[in-house]
Amino acid sequence: MSAPLLSLTDVQVSFNTAAGTVRAVNGVSLDLAAGETLGLVGESGCGKSTLGKAILKLVPVSGGAIRIDGVDIAPLSGAELGALRRKVQMIFQDPYGALNPRSTVGRTIAQPMMIAGWKKDAITARVDTLLGWVGLPQDARQRYPHEFSGGQRQRIGIARALALSPRLIVCDEPVSALDVSVRAQVINLLEDLKAEFGVSYLFISHDLSVVEHIADRVAVMYLGTIAEVGGRDQIWHTPQHPYTKALLEAAPIADPKAARARQRTVLSGELPSPLEPPTGCPFHSRCPIAQDRCRKEKPLLRTVANGAQAACHFV
Repeated sequence: MSAPLLSLTDVQVSFNTAAGTVRAVNGVSLDLAAGETLGLVGESGCGKSTLGKAILKLVPVSGGAIRIDGVDIAPLSGAELGALRRKVQMIFQDPYGALNPRSTVGRTIAQPMMIAGWKKDAITARVDTLLGWVGLPQDARQRYPHEFSGGQRQRIGIARALALSPRLIVCDEPVSALDVSVRAQVINLLEDLKAEFGVSYLFISHDLSVVEHIADRVAVMYLGTIAEVGGRDQIWHTPQHPYTKALLEAAPIADPKAARARQRTVLSGELPSPLEPPTGCPFHSRCPIAQDRCRKEKPLLRTVANGAQAACHFV
């Protein structure tokens, strides 16, 4: 097998606050292959977005290693960091806050190319091409973000992310702020771009239905750690970790009769604070099958029967 495009090894991200040290990401190890879409799911506050920002060095890493094309990004700065960001781009969650209201759409999309030193004629042609790829008219380049809908603004953000032909795009909740009909359009656009250009996605979302549609593999995150990772169908049809099962059972379904008939695992207690994560398994305080070993010993990700990996002593 070829080396992964993105490799995370025991990645840790901590923030010092007045209340103490917040362990937002607490030992995450993942690989993402070229041309793959890896969905990253979990409850709000579990560290998904922080991990995505760490991959682009938008937040500092406290420990572990992040490698892109086999290169450790930790020591990169200046021109080397700029070269990295040509390979890896980000689509932000908020299409309203992610665009400069004082900058025209054309200049917003052109900015990565300007920083990279492209010539003016090449930039102009590329902006026109990008607008066409994301389904916006060429006259959009002279207009400002407030003249566009939320879905159109997210298309502008996608065009900006594609400007330098990156190999990996970190999609941080890219459709959560959009209406349902617009979500489908943006998801279809991302899939079309992947098929045409072979771009890889780390797709961060709490919307399981969207992840089920777009992801090749899925990683389930809980309290800064990975609970389970595997193929999309493996995760959806034969989940191994108790948290994954509870998360899938909590997802709404459109059929009221089926919703009433299905069995659900109701988790007890509240999500622990990342200021004071539990000893042992991070999930033991809410887990329906927890035993004494879970309170003392942290489980490691290990391969289980269906080919997935799960961090549970009693899979």
